[in-house]
Amino acid sequence: MNIRPIRTNIDYKIAMARISELTKGDPDSLPDSQFDELEILTTLTDAYENIHHKIDTPDPVEAIKFRMEQQGLQDEDLTSILGQRSRVSEILNKKRRLSLSMIRKLNKQLNIPFDSLLNEYALIK
Repeated sequence: MNIRPIRTNIDYKIAMARISELTKGDPDSLPDSQFDELEILTTLTDAYENIHHKIDTPDPVEAIKFRMEQQGLQDEDLTSILGQRSRVSEILNKKRRLSLSMIRKLNKQLNIPFDSLLNEYALIK
């Protein structure tokens, strides 16, 4: 086992290739040394990704639209969560902010994470 820190994109690609090799077979059949190597490499690559390939959380409206697309929902399907159609339209067009009760309902009914719903976003005047 020859593990090095991941400092560059090349180091990252080498580590990912090794992870791919280690995960091709049955993980239960890996010898302890290879399982340890896999665990260390996944920890290192995860840390590298969190620094160099971080994906920001979407703004709340984009998160709602994404979930609507995933579930095949239309604007009118949100009236039970957000209120009347005009309010749904205002929110989806960023003319109105989400209230705390709306955020709770979106989380519970559409399973949108709180961290996405609580992000700040600019209103369009």
